[in-house]
Amino acid sequence: MCARTTFAAVIAASIAFPAAAQDAYVVGLTGALTGPPASTYAPAIEALRLYLERVNAAGGVAGRSIRLVIQDDSAEPSKATANAKKLLTQDNAILLINASLSSTYAPVVAEAKRAGVPLLFASSVCPKEVYPPADGLEFCTTAFASTYDSRAALAFVKETTKVPVRIGFAAMAIPLSRAEIDFAEEQAKALGMTAVDKEAIPPATADYTPFASKLKDADPNWVFAWAPWVTQVRTLEALRKLGWTGNYIAWAHLEAEGELARLKDGNLYAIGANTLFQEGLPVHREIAHAAKAASASYPPEQMAEGWIAGMAIEAALRSAGAAATPASLASAMQALAVDTKGLRGGPIEWTKQNHFRTRQYYRVYRWDAGKAAIVRAEDWLPYDVK
Repeated sequence: MCARTTFAAVIAASIAFPAAAQDAYVVGLTGALTGPPASTYAPAIEALRLYLERVNAAGGVAGRSIRLVIQDDSAEPSKATANAKKLLTQDNAILLINASLSSTYAPVVAEAKRAGVPLLFASSVCPKEVYPPADGLEFCTTAFASTYDSRAALAFVKETTKVPVRIGFAAMAIPLSRAEIDFAEEQAKALGMTAVDKEAIPPATADYTPFASKLKDADPNWVFAWAPWVTQVRTLEALRKLGWTGNYIAWAHLEAEGELARLKDGNLYAIGANTLFQEGLPVHREIAHAAKAASASYPPEQMAEGWIAGMAIEAALRSAGAAATPASLASAMQALAVDTKGLRGGPIEWTKQNHFRTRQYYRVYRWDAGKAAIVRAEDWLPYDVK
């Protein structure tokens, strides 16, 4: 049985048990445990579960345990809608989490607003509503962020390329991915680059060759992809099979560390806001130990997003206190600082107007054939979020 199936089965079994005691904080999550993009979301969901289990084992928060209720939506909006309604009206969650594709956002946001419950995007891309001036109920811990990611990626391309840049773009045909690539296209032009092609690829695509062929025929020397990992890597692999040898820069999703080592492609660059586990920080060892102790379905290097979300949830609940309600929790989340212990280039800081973070840091990695290892191609690049 594959890891994805195993973890989905564990979750299905865990939510079948009777409800926990009434004094538990109830946190509800709808996420893509299965479906084409599950590899980007399921590991983070498992890591979040492991983190909160550790909090409970240590006595919980203010004497109360945290009950995490997880529902699989397979990245389908209709399932996400049904999940959100159940989590809010039957489980009485005081915090709702979305860990799925942006196509699920609109209905989940609508349900959260109707219930007056704060909504946290964790491992799912941060929507524009968390940036200044932020929506009062929407928050995000996820590393990747619309517009800022493209600015950082394209700045790196411009800085490191000594010849005129001809750039192609690849997105998944979902709202935020398409919008980001549209933004990146205009940003590239503003930087003096020539945008040669842009492909929006459906989530369930089996054969990437037609899209890769269009990109290759446009003769780019760079391609920038901003989408779930499945779209990014399969587009790259299709391009390589067609004989394209240019540079490819992709967002460093949870799969990136393992995939850089697997592909050993010196012209593949992964830009992200998370520190790779090869850095061997104490927090990396902590996550690895927790994953091993729990016989986790996914490798620890795919767990940073879920761990960081757990840190933020624990901090928010501690700030809200034992009598936390959706309203008091939302208020507490609007003045929060979370030390990521090196998992990111800096802390997560939320203010009343900014529910993303006050500063975002980017690092670029690539495979170095000479060293037979992943190396930093660019160290932390800070961007103030205003």
